[in-house]
Amino acid sequence: MVLAGRQKAAMLLMSLDATTAAELLKGIDPEEIQEIAMELARIDASEQRNTKEQAKVVREFCSSLRQEKQTKAFSMRGFFGEMLVNALGKDKAEQIQSQIRITTAQKELFTGIRSASTDELVLALEGEHPQTIAVVLSELAPKKSQEVLALLGEEARLKAVCKMTNPDLLGAGVKQRIASVVSERLKSLKGKAETLVVKPGRREENLRKLAIMLSGLERDLRDQLVGEISKHDEETGKMVRNLMVTWEDIPSIADRSLQEALRTVESSKLAVALYGSDEEVTQKIRSNISERAAAMLDEEASLMQEPLEKEVLDAREEVVRPLREANEEGKLRMVGR
Repeated sequence: MVLAGRQKAAMLLMSLDATTAAELLKGIDPEEIQEIAMELARIDASEQRNTKEQAKVVREFCSSLRQEKQTKAFSMRGFFGEMLVNALGKDKAEQIQSQIRITTAQKELFTGIRSASTDELVLALEGEHPQTIAVVLSELAPKKSQEVLALLGEEARLKAVCKMTNPDLLGAGVKQRIASVVSERLKSLKGKAETLVVKPGRREENLRKLAIMLSGLERDLRDQLVGEISKHDEETGKMVRNLMVTWEDIPSIADRSLQEALRTVESSKLAVALYGSDEEVTQKIRSNISERAAAMLDEEASLMQEPLEKEVLDAREEVVRPLREANEEGKLRMVGR
């Protein structure tokens, strides 16, 4: 029996798991999918599934896969489109294949961009429109996207993040042109990225710069941008939020805001936090606690054994925590960094 294209397609889909079947159907017009679905329903309702014919279709599919290295690269969508020729006619099948070629070409261009190093991408995106940067960042893996974002200039970084949170509707043609432009720049920059070698600690330094920049925005916009970062990488989003207010920022915090935060911190923790602290931070804290609290702080310091470095860092985090909470609520006032 000679099977029609839609019958082959239906039998093949019945042999696959749902995820793989869905991948095969991408790029196919809804009308064609509906016809294949009807064929699937007919086979299922008749309860006359021909397992031999089904196995033959699967073998044909696998045979095409094995020929990948001998002929041109195998395309699942291409194979699926050929199976539709008998059912839909040559014109319809060619129309579908044309759409597939456009999608594949676009995907291949971004594949080259994804394989570029972080430093190469930063150089390639320098001076580009924020929309271009946003499109490229959205095509990268979350970790690499964050690395690139952290190394961009502050203005470019902010505008690109804004574009990512409020994306314009871009057609496939526009994205393909963006991919082509960036790909060409990457080719011209091949081997020139050595100047951007990221040193240990550079990532936190850049995230700190990003955090300070975001903290100066209106609360709603700030939260929107940090939320977008967290969608891609929750740990990095949390790190950016924490870096908005650090122990070193205490001298820049308005007196009233600092006083409210220090009321929640025990004298014993504050004494540990101040161990080995910069004089500026120490004076800022002492000038914002009462005489009684200062006396208790001195008593705790005199009785305290030399703390471990981790104990000091943990204590400082406890002092900073209420300041971060106030910042999250939009209540923290800064007088300059």
